[in-house]
Amino acid sequence: MTTEQQTKDRQLSKTRQWEQALVILYANFRDYSKKALDKFDEEDIHQTRVNSRKLLTLLSILDPEHTSGLYPVFKKSQKRLGKVRDADVLIASFKDRRQAAKQEGSKKVAGLLKAVIKHQKDKRKIYRRKLAEQLPRLVNKELDRLWDTFLREQLEPLVSKRDANVVMRELEVAFEQQKKTCKTIFREQDSGSGEAFEALHQLRIAAKELRYTASSASFALSQKFHAHEQMFQEIQDQLGLINDKRVWLETLDSIGREKLEIGRKTWNAFTDALRAEVLEALQQNEVVPVATRTKS
Repeated sequence: MTTEQQTKDRQLSKTRQWEQALVILYANFRDYSKKALDKFDEEDIHQTRVNSRKLLTLLSILDPEHTSGLYPVFKKSQKRLGKVRDADVLIASFKDRRQAAKQEGSKKVAGLLKAVIKHQKDKRKIYRRKLAEQLPRLVNKELDRLWDTFLREQLEPLVSKRDANVVMRELEVAFEQQKKTCKTIFREQDSGSGEAFEALHQLRIAAKELRYTASSASFALSQKFHAHEQMFQEIQDQLGLINDKRVWLETLDSIGREKLEIGRKTWNAFTDALRAEVLEALQQNEVVPVATRTKS
């Protein structure tokens, strides 16, 4: 066998690996999309979004210029699914909080949480309706046609030009740069500032990119990157806890006490406690250590 033939065979094998991974993810995305619109089951919504996210990750590696036309479709699907998923997570979390409040005998706090849950369920109905209207417009026969064309005509030349290991190194650099940005902000200003939280949010996104790339493209990555999925999952979890609590607080502020018909004392006590939780999660994170400041 000639050297040229060996090179062609290796390239063909590499393309087949990519194709196999992509085909499985696309089939999962299609199947879960149908299930998600059937009953809006939380796990089906979650799995549709996960498979969409993995497809976006692999397409970003192979086709960063988005020449296939596939990326914008999955991105729009991801955004619409995210609205429903975020509402699912908030409602589930506040249900747990309400149950704990009832067990503790905190009737007014339980009442506040009940009002928030009802408000978010009403919002979720709107998000679900929009998802039911818009997802079929995105995930349809036209998408299947684009997908088949991509696999048949574009995949092999794209695979020959791109290296997932290079992308991983670039993502590592971006993560470390964002981490330095966070440390600088925490040194120069209050760790509870809007800028500090936004910097942490961007760091969480960078960690998520690394985690999904390590997971989705594991078949194309060097051994040294195989531990990245677990490592960056843990980082994402820590930063996600901070972000979730901050989003909950912002959600409450956006609704407002008056709309929920909650007494000022109960409202202030709960929101103050939630702010304390946000700061506690911030100070306990091990990704970007935050020094506890003492008042002079």
